[in-house]
Amino acid sequence: SDASIWISYQGPSLQPNKRYYWKVQITTGTGESAWSEPAFWGMGLMGEIRWKGRWIGMDRPMPWDSETMFSRLSARYVRKEFKLSKTIKEATLHISGLGVYECLINGERVGDLVLAPAPTDYRKTVLYNSYDVTTLLRSQADNAIGITLGNGRYHFMRQNYRTYKIHNFGYPKVRMNLIVEYTDGSRETIATDTNWKLTADGPIRSNNEFDGEEYDARKELGSWSETGYDDSSWLQAERVSIPSGYLRGQTIPGIKVVEKINPRTIRKSANGYILDMGQNMVGWLRIRVKGNAGDSVRLRFAETLQPDGELYTANLRSAKVTDLYILKGEGIEEWAPRFVYHGFRYVEVSEFPGTPTLANFTGEVVNDDMPLTGTFECDNPILNQLVKNAFWGIRGNYKGIPLDCPQRDERQPWLGDHTNGALGESFLMENGPLYAKWMDDIRDAQREDGCIPDVVPAYYYYYTDNVTWPSTFIFISNMLYEQYGNPGAICKHYPAMKQWMEHI
Repeated sequence: SDASIWISYQGPSLQPNKRYYWKVQITTGTGESAWSEPAFWGMGLMGEIRWKGRWIGMDRPMPWDSETMFSRLSARYVRKEFKLSKTIKEATLHISGLGVYECLINGERVGDLVLAPAPTDYRKTVLYNSYDVTTLLRSQADNAIGITLGNGRYHFMRQNYRTYKIHNFGYPKVRMNLIVEYTDGSRETIATDTNWKLTADGPIRSNNEFDGEEYDARKELGSWSETGYDDSSWLQAERVSIPSGYLRGQTIPGIKVVEKINPRTIRKSANGYILDMGQNMVGWLRIRVKGNAGDSVRLRFAETLQPDGELYTANLRSAKVTDLYILKGEGIEEWAPRFVYHGFRYVEVSEFPGTPTLANFTGEVVNDDMPLTGTFECDNPILNQLVKNAFWGIRGNYKGIPLDCPQRDERQPWLGDHTNGALGESFLMENGPLYAKWMDDIRDAQREDGCIPDVVPAYYYYYTDNVTWPSTFIFISNMLYEQYGNPGAICKHYPAMKQWMEHI
């Protein structure tokens, strides 16, 4: 036919945890093309019934944690050793670590996603990520897996503060299935259960998206994700309360470090030093430092400066936006936070042992991974700069959901901010998968009576029954069709859109 995209799959029934390879040949009025190179996709577990194991973690704070408006909750670390007795053909890891996670197998990091999985309304939907980990495992040998759990938006950033408006979903937890297929055709699943070990007494002492991350390198756990590690002092992982949301595979590429930039200048200030990245960016700062055990580096972030050259932070409101690294005192140490991000151009560096130089710092830009599809340049430098500013502002707000801002104590996915903005954004980058996922989030947030909130996922409980913000559901679904030819959001959500219209 004349259709060349969004062709519905009509092959044999798809099977869980299986890779499918495909290629394309095009037939035109003048003949046929050569076959394309093969590509593939992988199927997830396709339903709760196929998941093994349990959600594990610990549904309580540790004695050194605090749960206040400025909450402090240390990261949880879980580990497991296991033996694979046969020759591995293929291995796939399916994992949902809430709020956010980092996974290691035999000391090697799994994948390059950060701040995964993408945030959702965990009462309705919980996402998991899938990875090919064949090369990380050892056939006929002992293996080990370690998972670090951060708070993210699951254990939300303002516990016991405005609980009538801000929802907290629970304590960090993880469910994981590692499916190993052997060359003899058999398979084995390694799953999370109460035989795993857990500690919260590791180096990440606090991780809070508004306030920053605190890391004490003196408490590093050594080779905790490798075999032969002594975890006898660790606790047993506990079976914990399950998220009420349904487990679904994440269908967007996810968040990554997409660019690295070097700072432009560093100068002395009243509280230490002011670092200028030369660009308002969203992500974090990677540092390299040498000092004694117990020395520290404190980093405070801001988008602009006061007239006297010091940080301007009034626009950040109650967000502390401060990272703290405490040295272990073993040569040159390199560190970047794992479970927070900041919107900034300037960084106040204080308590640094010695005199910092530009070489001590690298900015890492963090946002949803998506191809850049358009550029703009003309002979007017002001217009060129406006487009550049827009590009950096747009990408900084892509965090698995489209945010309103990445720097102050809000960072919320307000619907109205993107009603028409999504269209303009699509001329610069391929935002279709992200916005298709957001349309699913809007459907999840819709009440039974048809009402749609102003913030989705509904991290703020604002069901105000205005027309402007919820109409994003219709506008952006239409954008996905007009810009990308994708009718999926309209077809899937038409009943929900109709229900909202009837409600209004």
